[in-house]
Amino acid sequence: MLVIILLLLIFIILMYNYYVYYTKDGQLINLIPGQLGYPIIGNALQFLGSREEQWKKLVTLANQYVIFKYWIFFLPIVSIIDPNDVEKILSNTIHIEKSAIYDIAKPWLGTSLGISKGDKWHSRRKILTPSFHFNILQQFTEILIEQSKNMTKCLKNTEGTVVKDLISFVSEHTLNAICETAMGTSLQDLNAFQQQYRKSVHRMTELIIYRFFRPWLHFDWIFSLTSKGREQTKILKILHKFTEQIIAERRLYHERTKGQYLKEFDNLSAQRDDNETIETRRKRLSMLDLLIAAPREDLMTDIDIREEVDAFVFAGYDTTAAAVSFILAQLAEHKDIQDRIRNEVDSAIQGNEEKFTFKFAKLQQLQYLERCIKEALRLYPSVPFISRICGEDVKLQSYLIPAGTTHINIYAIHRNPNFWPNPEVFNPDRFLPEQIRNRHPYSYIPFSAGPRNCIGQRFAMLEMKAMIASVIHNFYLEPIDYLKDVQLQTDITLCPTRSLRIKFIPIHKINVST
Repeated sequence: MLVIILLLLIFIILMYNYYVYYTKDGQLINLIPGQLGYPIIGNALQFLGSREEQWKKLVTLANQYVIFKYWIFFLPIVSIIDPNDVEKILSNTIHIEKSAIYDIAKPWLGTSLGISKGDKWHSRRKILTPSFHFNILQQFTEILIEQSKNMTKCLKNTEGTVVKDLISFVSEHTLNAICETAMGTSLQDLNAFQQQYRKSVHRMTELIIYRFFRPWLHFDWIFSLTSKGREQTKILKILHKFTEQIIAERRLYHERTKGQYLKEFDNLSAQRDDNETIETRRKRLSMLDLLIAAPREDLMTDIDIREEVDAFVFAGYDTTAAAVSFILAQLAEHKDIQDRIRNEVDSAIQGNEEKFTFKFAKLQQLQYLERCIKEALRLYPSVPFISRICGEDVKLQSYLIPAGTTHINIYAIHRNPNFWPNPEVFNPDRFLPEQIRNRHPYSYIPFSAGPRNCIGQRFAMLEMKAMIASVIHNFYLEPIDYLKDVQLQTDITLCPTRSLRIKFIPIHKINVST
């Protein structure tokens, strides 16, 4: 009987293999170039190994093809690199749904904006867009400048000292900035509850990455049976409790003040007094305030609010930390560019040598710094890959892609020599207006593109400007690890295989304690 069952199971698997690989969709996929795989398992064996080896494999394939396919068991994945093909996917609302791989984050983030689909995605996008209005960002500038000062204070006594794990160091400060702008609460006090939340955010991110690279754990019920699954359950209680408590406190505050500060959302052009007192500082609006205002029109529940706040924290702190770290590493290696940024920043501070002071308009004026950030994001995009489900068959330049999953290789797109001459060279002048004018709009997509682009990209750019300007204003940077020698690995965000190190040398004439 057992033998019969096994033979029947083998027969079913073989028939399903034939159905997947040799019917219409499978035949279309197999017309696309790529390495030969094996029956049933496809190319799964070729992607075994360390995450560094997986990264090298993807980079090698991207250097060989402008489009390639691989099979992981019965799942075909088409990797797209040419900007013309990318535009057909990302610009079309038919292909707006994200692949199932993003569902790994659902236990923490629910069906928030980054994961939701259909009508829910459209509704959430509409509600959240005002949070990143130009004038709301002006209010966030105060928080970002404060966090940039805090980061320089942590470095002020490190003369001749190397920061041994740059990304980890920066992430502590980007997490502070995100929590204050998203929830209106600071983690600076570091009481026991805040410390617990901070550690839980980092650990939950690690668990998501752990599951990401283990396909057999993508099913929640399987993961829940593991020790890490049980650990995740405990961490989720901490994360959700913290956010729910902040929501309750913030809601109570608005009830006591009869919602008068929520009315600022109806007048986004309202100007604020720079000389705020401690009391009025509490009135600064956060993204949470906008979401609290929404239920008055029955648009969002408390669970909806928690999902979006948690998603903003998850999506914002780690990606920004990686970006800032790679940018600082580039500037450490290019002292002429570093000096030019320092001159631009010093000039924008209006000759005040005793205090790092910036307003929103001044950050906007740092055009050379912005070009340097964009060029660093070209070489080291925080999110190197994204995935979409084609809602229908789509004709690309050379191949017809059946409905299903496509993999968009941002890292390879940004290094395509057909659009970026000498792509390995760090050259901020690539982003001069005359250089941008005739460039393919989908050849540079560090924040994705199309209707499902990153809603927080202007916020991210503002945060990076504030942090880098403060560091460059107060420190000379020297490289310890050169980026040409740094090995990368597959991850949700771009990640080196070992810690990235930089030497920070204080500029003594600057008093960073002010």
